[in-house]
Amino acid sequence: MSSVAVHPIVDHNVPPGEPPHIHHMDTPTAYGAAKLGMWLFLATEILLFAVMFCSFAIMRYYHLAEFHDASKNLNVWLGGLNTAVLLFSSFTAAVAVTKAQKGDNKGVVRNFGISVACGLIFLIIKSIEYSGKAHHGMFPFFGYNSNFYEFKNFLGLYYCMTGLHALHVIIGMAVMYWYGIRPALHNRFSGKYFTPVELGALYWHLVDLIWIYLFPLLYLVG
Repeated sequence: MSSVAVHPIVDHNVPPGEPPHIHHMDTPTAYGAAKLGMWLFLATEILLFAVMFCSFAIMRYYHLAEFHDASKNLNVWLGGLNTAVLLFSSFTAAVAVTKAQKGDNKGVVRNFGISVACGLIFLIIKSIEYSGKAHHGMFPFFGYNSNFYEFKNFLGLYYCMTGLHALHVIIGMAVMYWYGIRPALHNRFSGKYFTPVELGALYWHLVDLIWIYLFPLLYLVG
């Protein structure tokens, strides 16, 4: 009985070290499974922040005066600027999906690049806010004083919530670069293959949505 040699299909356009993709197509089953998996993951992220939102509501109920006074120490203008930056980045992420569906890889690079840049701007603004808090002794582990202890309940939740959100911003930037910009530089996306761009944008929209809730909750609570 003779054996037949089977030779795998190799895509020579795939960058070194990256697994090959056969035909670069989104089958209905693969596309549906990917979207379902992403939505389930986003649901767990929402539950995570929902716990923090509930904790904030409970603590605010028991320390209303502290939360009212503490919120006045936050810079509403910087928080509002960060909100505008994320809203714009969410728009460009959505445009990147449209470009991927049309096979415009340069458009994916351009629009995802803008979203990543906006994420960096967001982090810079947030670091400026943190630096201001440290200067006034309201940042933990960096010369904190009586100002921190006066608002310790509010500030503890503030740093946990905004710090966790900032981590998600960093992860979202990495996702858009690794699964969007990098493949697009090699013309990987087309009308038949665009799932990574769509899922990356979906994750970024969640990051934006969470901040839309965090901004009024923290900055306008007073």
